[in-house]
Amino acid sequence: MTEDTVDHEIRRSPTTPTDPASLLRRSARRREPVPTSGGSTLHLLVLSSTVEDTTVVDLATRTVMRVRVPWPPGHEPDITVFDVVEVTLADDPERDDLAQPEATTAADLPRHVGTLRGRQLRKLLSRMVASPEGLLLGFPGPSAPYWEFRGFRPSVALIEPTRSPQLIRRQADGSTWVRFGWDREDVWLPVEDRNAARALDAARRERLSGKSLATALGFNPQYLLVTVSPPRDGHCYKVCAAILPRG
Repeated sequence: MTEDTVDHEIRRSPTTPTDPASLLRRSARRREPVPTSGGSTLHLLVLSSTVEDTTVVDLATRTVMRVRVPWPPGHEPDITVFDVVEVTLADDPERDDLAQPEATTAADLPRHVGTLRGRQLRKLLSRMVASPEGLLLGFPGPSAPYWEFRGFRPSVALIEPTRSPQLIRRQADGSTWVRFGWDREDVWLPVEDRNAARALDAARRERLSGKSLATALGFNPQYLLVTVSPPRDGHCYKVCAAILPRG
């Protein structure tokens, strides 16, 4: 093992041994604002993670956040759904993105604490589900110009589809999409969940739903994590960041 490897492993270790379930139990007994100042240390439940964006729940306050992680070039995230990680915020957390008011910046790579499962996780997720009434993420259609965002609308929603999701591969460009019911709407969103794309590849199918989708994913899809993308050609798009089980 090289000196760089040893340093990397030490740096990724949590500052104190922590039980993820105890962190969640503690949060139910207190009410405090989420720490946002540079240098603050947070314990976060991972809901999705890409090189560009990691969506989490702060376990101390049960607040949804989006963390910019400084992954090294060519390094894919090594954290996954329902992992609990310890993160220290950068000296300048850059909390000024009007399209993503929940966004903040990590000083370094997340430190793995454990994984949360079971009844407490299921209860947490069920309390986070957005109401199917009104506009998904507060605006109509699949996208909106970046200049229309004012920092008042959430950029994350955990939703429970009112009609079971279908996973679809578009032949024109090979992209992965999810189709589902939201109230009385028929919604199509691009999917950024790598596991969803792999499920289609493994099944050798262009479309999956019902039992076939559950088999390919390895779980029954209960929730969809929908987020607002960073601006692309001046517009921000609704995307499905993750397809999640009940917990």
